[in-house]
Amino acid sequence: MKLHKIAISVLLVGVVSACSVTPEYQAPATPVATQYLYQDTVTTPQADEVASDHWWLAFNDPVLNQLVEQGQQQNIPLQMAARQIRSAQAYQQAIASFKVPTVSIGAGYTSYGISENDPLLGPAVTASNPMTGESLNLVDDSSGAFLAGANISWEMDLFGRIEAQSQAASIRVEQAEIFRQGLTTSITADIVSNYLQLRGAQARLAIAERNIDEQSTTLALVKQLEKSGFGSAMDVAKASSLLAATQAVSPQLKTAEKVHFHRLALLLGTTPSQLGTQLNQAAPLPEQAISIPLGLPSELLQRRPDIALAEREMAAINQDVGAAIAAKYPRFFLSGSPGLVAKDFGDLFNSDSAAWIGSVGVQWNVFDGGRSDAVVALNENRFKSSVLAYQQSVNTAITEVETWLMAYGNSQQYQTSIALASAKAEQALNKAHTLYQSGLIDHLQVLDAQRQQNALQDAEIVAQLQTWQSVVELHKALGGDWQVTPAEHGGNAVTP
Repeated sequence: MKLHKIAISVLLVGVVSACSVTPEYQAPATPVATQYLYQDTVTTPQADEVASDHWWLAFNDPVLNQLVEQGQQQNIPLQMAARQIRSAQAYQQAIASFKVPTVSIGAGYTSYGISENDPLLGPAVTASNPMTGESLNLVDDSSGAFLAGANISWEMDLFGRIEAQSQAASIRVEQAEIFRQGLTTSITADIVSNYLQLRGAQARLAIAERNIDEQSTTLALVKQLEKSGFGSAMDVAKASSLLAATQAVSPQLKTAEKVHFHRLALLLGTTPSQLGTQLNQAAPLPEQAISIPLGLPSELLQRRPDIALAEREMAAINQDVGAAIAAKYPRFFLSGSPGLVAKDFGDLFNSDSAAWIGSVGVQWNVFDGGRSDAVVALNENRFKSSVLAYQQSVNTAITEVETWLMAYGNSQQYQTSIALASAKAEQALNKAHTLYQSGLIDHLQVLDAQRQQNALQDAEIVAQLQTWQSVVELHKALGGDWQVTPAEHGGNAVTP
């Protein structure tokens, strides 16, 4: 009973005096500008709105929507990231379990025999009666007993070492979830980008094939004129050279189409043969203008997964610092083993069979050659490095947004100029056909106008692809939670 009271006293003292030595954590203040550079150089971004998470829906492309949904469900790295979350949760649960007592139970039967030649217990087994000289058995030389009981042990976390380790493990769970969010953003951006590039390659291939047909017809006409004496071998050579140059582009565009097709298959966690045939059917590039609500630079601190990861890393290392400091202080333990012991099994559960043992202990490394101080210093320097990494993440995020904002503005201007040039080239080609039919110009001038118009049509597709690529990268730089569910696509979802 006295030991029991001592244990209760130690427990009460521990509860009352328990305190955490973990340094108070606060994320560093990071000053940012009130708006982005080049924000006024583009036409569509809106600074007073929050960036859209599911922005690609504005393309109004059911196939793209389904590819994004399928990729987020089937992408193998995303599935691996989900497993990492479960592993982090299991680790956190294991660490947190040290905060509560550990209880184990057991039962069994013990049999023992004492040697008569045992130097300590042997004389007690057999002894001579001093009066009669008869041999007496003072104790049984063999016996047995049934046992049932429990073992309880608990470390009182007076200085918060276990709590700090548990909090650090909990933050690692948050990091695993943030990592998966960031990976979802990256995978989704790759799906959108490769889909647009695939459609762009198909559109450029259609233009090239149309040009090949037109230039083949022109070459046949030039050859006919040469045979009739109205043309020359130079004319035939020029027409043949233009046709060969256009034909050379076709295999490159086919390669580009298949490369993006194969990349989409990989992103969707499947193989090209299993992806389907619908993507092989050419479809036009989206023409709808996409508004890009930029929001404020300060919103990046909440939207960017890499910034969130860096901030949580600081918080986790701060808990490691606390655990290292607490490890320098004494550790207190309580343990107890209540149980039942009886020679006969029928008496095992009687009140007279109760037995127990309890203990209170303390462990304190009073000298370790400076190891504990070195561990504290190590973690403190890790924390200072994590602060710098956080600042670097913020700077990187803002730089990426401003870079792609500048690229988006320039690509818009380039696309507008190319579209205007393409329209003028088409007018020039129509005029050349009219003049040729009137006999005012020869076919070579028509051929040259046709070449310029075809080149600008291809350049117009390339310019549009550059604009959409900058849109993808700008949204990626703005961050956000891009996770989708099938219900968000409604009836537009189709199987690719």
